[in-house]
Amino acid sequence: MVKRKIILIGGGGHCRSCIDVIESTNEYRISGIIDENLPLNSEVMGYKVIGSDRDLATLKKGIDFAIVTIGQEKSAENRKRLYNNLKALGYKVPAIGADRSYVSKHASVGIGTIVFHHAMINANVKIGVNCIIGTNSLIEHDVNVGAHSHIAPSATLNGSVTIGEECFIGSNSVVNHNIKITDGVIIGSGAVVIKDITEPGVYVGNPAERVS
Repeated sequence: MVKRKIILIGGGGHCRSCIDVIESTNEYRISGIIDENLPLNSEVMGYKVIGSDRDLATLKKGIDFAIVTIGQEKSAENRKRLYNNLKALGYKVPAIGADRSYVSKHASVGIGTIVFHHAMINANVKIGVNCIIGTNSLIEHDVNVGAHSHIAPSATLNGSVTIGEECFIGSNSVVNHNIKITDGVIIGSGAVVIKDITEPGVYVGNPAERVS
């Protein structure tokens, strides 16, 4: 099988994890990394930095695929901006799942989303575009996750949960069955969400309460 060339946008720690996932699929050949803050021709896990955002239009002439590989905690703004830029330039932005992840054939995963090792996405789940589904996370039946959201490692979304756009659900947090969380919410690590969240902000604790 001929591997498809792909560019990674962002060369930090999250990129290193993404490289491991992409290599595991055996579907793509990483052509290089775009990063504003790294020297040209420096390397990240053996792959060269080949330019900055302003070089993407030129690189598009020889490479069709690209994906955002910066992380997301306090804000989804940078990931969203980079994703929109790739789409505007005509890049194909694939959904990529690690070979050791599980995605039900009855689930849908939006383009630009990356699913990390041992994540489990069950039946009738809908994941939006440009999301991060972290290592060992569990997304149960009938869950909806909005665009540009990050489900961190070992987070659990129980059945029929709805997560809005541009949310961050922290590591080892639990969102109870049937809960709805609005756009722009950050759930802290280890929090337990037992009631709907209707206002953007940061929520921590068990039960989760707004702190900012």
